[in-house]
Amino acid sequence: MSAETPVQSAGTFTRLRLRFRDWRGTRPFWAGLFTLLGGIPIAYFPYATLKLGHMSLAMATTAGAGSLIIGVLLVTLGLTMWFQQATRVFAGVAAILLALVSLVVSNIGGFLIGFLFALVGGALALSWAPGEPPVEADGGRETAADPGGEGIRKSLPGDVPGEPALPHETGDGGEADGGVRAEIRDGGHRVG
Repeated sequence: MSAETPVQSAGTFTRLRLRFRDWRGTRPFWAGLFTLLGGIPIAYFPYATLKLGHMSLAMATTAGAGSLIIGVLLVTLGLTMWFQQATRVFAGVAAILLALVSLVVSNIGGFLIGFLFALVGGALALSWAPGEPPVEADGGRETAADPGGEGIRKSLPGDVPGEPALPHETGDGGEADGGVRAEIRDGGHRVG
């Protein structure tokens, strides 16, 4: 049995759920969702009419068009965060700015509901960073010339079988070559 067997024999719902989880993990999903949800009340409340019995309460304001534009832009930015991850910083900054503008234009930012959702969504978009693929454990050491650990390992004297270790590494306490200090050259930097 392989590790793939349970996924292959799983039902359609499980496969779709796992595919959605993989899709969601490669993009700022929650940032896009909060931004999208922030645009809905901002665009909706200026055009809403509430009925309380026989009394109707219209919240139409002179800034109804501005509210609609801000709401539609926030929904668009939320979708952009999902499908264009490279623009997440722009979309995050734009979402935060639109959320702040909605405070004065759109009924206190959709009665603070849309404002808070858009603000949190923009902040999440700015803080999201794409994940790095897992690094294989090859047992190699990272060096100053290879900070990313890309698999290049520099060997030091004494690491290679058959190569003698430097005298100061043998533990005899003396210096090599009649008082001349032993040096290891590492990428132009003097070590030792």
